[in-house]
Amino acid sequence: SAAAGLERPQVVSHVQQALSYTVFDCKWVPRSARLLCLGSAARGTGLVQLYELHGARLELLREIEKPKPIKCGTFGATSLQQRYLATGDFDGNLNIWNLEAPEIPVYSVKGHKEIINSIDGVGGLGIGEGAPEIVTGSRDGTVKVWDPRQNDTPVANMEPVQGESKRDCWTVAFGNAYNQEERVVCAGYDNGDIKLFDLKTMSLRWETNIKNGVCSVEFDRKDINMNKLVATSLEGKFHVFDMRTQHPTKGFASVSEKAQKSTIWQVRHLPQNRDIFMTSGGSGSLHLWKYEYPAQRSKKDSEGSEMGVAGSVSLLQNVTLSTQPISSLDWSPDKKGLCVCGAFDQTVRVLIVTKLNKI
Repeated sequence: SAAAGLERPQVVSHVQQALSYTVFDCKWVPRSARLLCLGSAARGTGLVQLYELHGARLELLREIEKPKPIKCGTFGATSLQQRYLATGDFDGNLNIWNLEAPEIPVYSVKGHKEIINSIDGVGGLGIGEGAPEIVTGSRDGTVKVWDPRQNDTPVANMEPVQGESKRDCWTVAFGNAYNQEERVVCAGYDNGDIKLFDLKTMSLRWETNIKNGVCSVEFDRKDINMNKLVATSLEGKFHVFDMRTQHPTKGFASVSEKAQKSTIWQVRHLPQNRDIFMTSGGSGSLHLWKYEYPAQRSKKDSEGSEMGVAGSVSLLQNVTLSTQPISSLDWSPDKKGLCVCGAFDQTVRVLIVTKLNKI
């Protein structure tokens, strides 16, 4: 109805900034009006650009060049006081940078034999319990968890078992970090595998296959008892898993949605409402979704075992911003509806999503 249409959120492109390099990741700096773009210069070096948002323009505050292209970054394992950036590069290096003095990393380890595709952090920013940890996923087939307070060796290393072929790990995410002991890592691979590693028991807790390369995984919140997980795929589909109830054989209940014809590169949940999330696509589009819970989230099967019940997903809004894939996406943790995305048209865009408090 027309009235309902008026209440729909709008995705407004607020600022566009052309870049002279390929941007792979962009991140808001917590508690600031600043954002970072991470990527690869034409001559094969790595770039970090720090911008500040001034009204309707972005001012470049600093540009830092590094030897290797930078693929991904996170603030998730740092304190709000320090706001150190952890990055993964094309050479398999995990570095942590103080952006105020970025000449030499405050922590550096050759983490992987090949490119680090994905990184996530937890235990920092005053979010979640437990140690500050960083997880990296690489083309070398391994997923490693690092504690920056310990040098050189990962605290956990999830690699293919003997005789199993190594799969390119495209995406990693922390979850379930709601107390000092519990924590999981979810990893998605190029062959459609999704694996859930339990860091408390150091074991594989669950695995499934979505039949298509897994581009992005994210829990709706890292610091709560596992609630929902979204996984996006190479062929325009995403899956929402209800992570509250794990059935002994069937695993977690899920609902899948075909969002578009092209790859869904990223999924990001709204920090202020865990049931709203955005997906970014290979067609240069963004889709804003809302998850609706079922009347009952679990039921008993014929054996008397609890099994989850998946909810449904509704499309709130979609917009096409670019002719090229939007490869990175980040919501501001501080300002509801403020968003940044980077695309392969070498442009970073700051977006404002309106009416989110009406949903």
